[in-house]
Amino acid sequence: MVQLNQNFINSIAQEMPTHLSMDDFIHYCGLPLRPSIRVNTLKISSDGLKAILEPRGWQFEPVPWCDDGFWVSYPPECQPGNLAEHIQGLFYIQEASSMMPPCALFKDGDTPRVMMDVAAAPGSKTTQLAALMQNQGLLIANEYSASRSKVLYANTLRMGAANTALTQFDGRVFGAYLYESLDAILLDAPCGGEGTVRKDPLALKNWDPAEIEAISALQRELIDSAFQALKPGGVLVYSTCTLNRRENQDVCHFLKQSYGDAVVFESLHDLFDGADKSLTEEGFLHIWPQIYDSEGFFVARIRKTASVARNTDEPAPPKNFPFTRASTKQRQLLDEALSALGLSLPDDGLIFCRDDEFWLCPAPLEAFIGKVRFQRIGVKLAEQHKHGIKVRHDAVMALPCSKMQEVTAEEAMSFLMGRDIALDSAGKAQGEKILSLHGIALGVAKHLGNKLKNNYPRDLCRDNVQI
Repeated sequence: MVQLNQNFINSIAQEMPTHLSMDDFIHYCGLPLRPSIRVNTLKISSDGLKAILEPRGWQFEPVPWCDDGFWVSYPPECQPGNLAEHIQGLFYIQEASSMMPPCALFKDGDTPRVMMDVAAAPGSKTTQLAALMQNQGLLIANEYSASRSKVLYANTLRMGAANTALTQFDGRVFGAYLYESLDAILLDAPCGGEGTVRKDPLALKNWDPAEIEAISALQRELIDSAFQALKPGGVLVYSTCTLNRRENQDVCHFLKQSYGDAVVFESLHDLFDGADKSLTEEGFLHIWPQIYDSEGFFVARIRKTASVARNTDEPAPPKNFPFTRASTKQRQLLDEALSALGLSLPDDGLIFCRDDEFWLCPAPLEAFIGKVRFQRIGVKLAEQHKHGIKVRHDAVMALPCSKMQEVTAEEAMSFLMGRDIALDSAGKAQGEKILSLHGIALGVAKHLGNKLKNNYPRDLCRDNVQI
């Protein structure tokens, strides 16, 4: 049962718009969230996923602000996170409100070439941005926590987000390291989480205004750094999953006071039908749970109209970049190994080598070498062994493939559990093959004549796969 701190209720009552009621707010805070998913258009269309899941009893209701977002219902025995289609990256289980910030970045048809997600884990918005970018350009995904960085990478891998490069820094450093270098930035800031009470009934039990002040101080430093890193003409979307003004409107006004006319608030009134119900006088979206039957959220879109003075010294460059461009011979060997599986590289990707590893990097990353240290520069495609080049699962998930062996749903379930697949009749061994479900890659198996030997990564195997 939800527990609302009385001090929180007293405080938020002073900020709630007059057309909304506290009774409705308390009522909706006590309701469970409607399940929602976002279709991963890097792998499948919304209609394609519906065609797979509707015959199984799924129902889809469109999320108004996200073309590929849906509130869903499904049979009670179904666990969406365990579905083979979820594991292979056809959809992301994502709260509907959190789909709004990436949509706000792209609302005017903007196609930024270089973008950053400042606080990226676990990856819902990062992978949404990658899909909106159609895997083009460079998406720098930053996460300060080492453990959360691992989750972030796992999700970018699963969803086939191939244009990402991961960093692991306190988000306050980027104004110094990447001064006026980025076309667009999403800052979904760490916050008090007041809007998440429907997901976490205890989120507000110990609400303390002193903690809000400390968090808002951090948010002001983060938005200042992000604005410094933004190119003139670029767009910054600032968002939180909290409700109070101090972490939302006041942080945006702090930026305006700091940089004057270089900061322009761009109205989100036309982001979707019904946006006016949550619109503030500045043009921000301040989403209370009862408006759209969702989490509480805040979204602001900010344009940088002019260059601003640098407010930090230029830092020392990072240590030497431990990668070299692949030689013509190395590239040829890699191409041969990939093409043997039916995989093909993008025309504009860069191939780097480190020791015996081959990496695919987004082309714009080259301009950032020597500016900032990357935790992971792209997709690790393959490794050189004494018997040749071994293509990695990462490449199978990220690259288009022209030849795959389709398996049944039952065989796919067995494969994702780490089991071999027996063949109906024995024949000549055919070597490694990429297996697919619904025409979309699952992973690699070795055809041994009488069975498909499972080469799915052991750390990804699970026991509870559903179909």
